[in-house]
Amino acid sequence: MKTAGIITILIGLALTIFTAFTYFTKEKVVDLGEIEINAKKKHSLNWSPLIGIGVMGLGGIFLWQSTKKQ
Repeated sequence: MKTAGIITILIGLALTIFTAFTYFTKEKVVDLGEIEINAKKKHSLNWSPLIGIGVMGLGGIFLWQSTKKQ
């Protein structure tokens, strides 16, 4: 449980620092036999830094509970 708490805290820290994720998809625009035209479409996934702080708090609870049992 202690390891899970530490990993959860690190994931929460990463979510707090990096608040967006961008990825591209390839979309076929025109297909005329041997001629193909593709377009790259940009997608962005954003989240609030408060989510990362909440995940870090959850990891702190995990860590606290693992030390409480001992």
